[in-house]
Amino acid sequence: MVHPPPAAYGRLMRIRIVDAFTDRPFAGNPAGVVLLDTDAFPDDHWLQQVAAEVNLAETAFAHPLPRAAEADWALRWFTPVTEAPMCGHATLATTHVLKATGAATGTVRFATLSGVLSATADDGGSITLDFPTATLTELRVPEKTAEVGAALGARIVAAQHAGPLIDDLLIEVADEKTVRALTPDLAALQRISHRGIIVTAAAEDPGRGYDFVSRMFAPGVGIDEDPVTGSAHTALAPYWSARFGRDELTGLQASARTGLVRTALRGDRTLLTGGAVTVIDGELLT
Repeated sequence: MVHPPPAAYGRLMRIRIVDAFTDRPFAGNPAGVVLLDTDAFPDDHWLQQVAAEVNLAETAFAHPLPRAAEADWALRWFTPVTEAPMCGHATLATTHVLKATGAATGTVRFATLSGVLSATADDGGSITLDFPTATLTELRVPEKTAEVGAALGARIVAAQHAGPLIDDLLIEVADEKTVRALTPDLAALQRISHRGIIVTAAAEDPGRGYDFVSRMFAPGVGIDEDPVTGSAHTALAPYWSARFGRDELTGLQASARTGLVRTALRGDRTLLTGGAVTVIDGELLT
């Protein structure tokens, strides 16, 4: 089937690569950001092709909405192989670009597949996302728990399902050292029917500036390991807040790139705060 090109075909469009949840380049989680000057998205096939070409965990596409709308911008996220229902780091990256270009100030409201999400940039360079808090339920399927443990190569201390928007498994293991040392069987993880597997443990030394560590594997949606996952922290925040008895925590995602996510639990909403740095600003010939 031949897919027609988007209406903007033949024009140069700006595309940025932004490292999110970090204050320095080449760390955190890189996201592609494309700001469209149209009042609608191009066809899905084109959006997916661009995301596959960029080949990052997510690429965000946004276009402005009329002033009377319930949100300021429409926002969609694509992995290299599929559209994502929610993405924290690419939302933070998009907000960073909007502020840097003067296209938005203060709080920005995004219309997304997960409802209206807001992001607020402060003068110090930090951006706070207001996302729905994930609902956690104990995983009561011993066979699946055993399957995940075998794929991770680690003993599972506790297993929860996080939903409804992210559909992840949250797996606690013994300690920070175990999280950092994981070399999972990605093919086996891909066969597990969830978006991703969040593996976590309490920080070995909270004096180092973080309360818990995590890693995120999502080979089923084209992401072997996500460097820093904002949406996963909508599950990590309530999980560790219940354990520590505090609503405000800091998580370190212990991927090779690493990144810090400050979380604040506000009932059915979770605030996620971090920095961002633009590392590439180029042109996309559409």
